[in-house]
Amino acid sequence: MALSEQIVVRDLGLVEYLPAWQAMQHFTAARDDNTVDEIWLLEHHPVFTQGHAGDAGHLLSTGDIPVVQVDRGGQVTYHGPGQLVVYLLLNLRRKKFGVKELVARMEASIVELLAHYGVDAYARADAPGVYVNDAKICSLGLRVRKGCSFHGLAFNLDMDLEPFNRINPCGYAGMAVTRLKNLVDTLDRESVKDLLTEILVKRLDYNERTNANSLEGTDV
Repeated sequence: MALSEQIVVRDLGLVEYLPAWQAMQHFTAARDDNTVDEIWLLEHHPVFTQGHAGDAGHLLSTGDIPVVQVDRGGQVTYHGPGQLVVYLLLNLRRKKFGVKELVARMEASIVELLAHYGVDAYARADAPGVYVNDAKICSLGLRVRKGCSFHGLAFNLDMDLEPFNRINPCGYAGMAVTRLKNLVDTLDRESVKDLLTEILVKRLDYNERTNANSLEGTDV
């Protein structure tokens, strides 16, 4: 089977942000045309991340939560336990689609997932991500290097939303934020994770999937 159709899916659990980010950078720098694409599923300990061109004015009162300046696009967002983070380490040249197409497929995957739970969601052309009733439930941020993507999406499941009050989420003052727990009667994180992975693999046109639970040679 062609490399463009193969994907490794790694379920990494709850990890600190910095080593995960460094591992993404290392993976992208070291990969070549024979490297199989990967999707990393994880949650992070509380952290604010600010995009490389972000405006510090969107950090209002971060308190005891650390802020990390990162190399993705976009402004500031929050990560914490109960938020499913999906990093997409893909060779876009090999897949033959660009960043806009990848963003559209990511957004469509979240919309499809939410529809499965009876939730009507949508993307916005003026502010990437996925929304329910004018509240953001999923944020997107990407970086492309050597034709390969890293970073990805952050989907709010049953996390504490209070830290979003300490920032202008994604650079929008007063932007409402929601979570799946507020929209469904019962929520099983593992079921959501499994279904989203299945949807993403299909929408990104992969036909052969390998599962893993660690990153060899790293502290993640």
